[in-house]
Amino acid sequence: MCRWGNDRTVRLNKPREVSGKTEVLVDACIATLVQMLNDFGVCTTGSCCGHGYQGNEHHGSIEYEQDGERFSLKVWPNGHWAKAHSQEEK
Repeated sequence: MCRWGNDRTVRLNKPREVSGKTEVLVDACIATLVQMLNDFGVCTTGSCCGHGYQGNEHHGSIEYEQDGERFSLKVWPNGHWAKAHSQEEK
């Protein structure tokens, strides 16, 4: 949970497999990016903004699947992001 406790609803491009949900709450500071990924057809599976952690080494991530492979897009609380890494590359 973001240390500010702000959440926003994001529409998913694909319902969750278990719950069937088509909308989820996401940390507000990264919700626009998560929504944009879904709007472009990326299937996001989880996210955390990284707020509440100390120092520059800590980050959040947006998890997603594409073509059957799982990826993690690293995001920092200041809004910067880094390239995605396959779950197998971690």
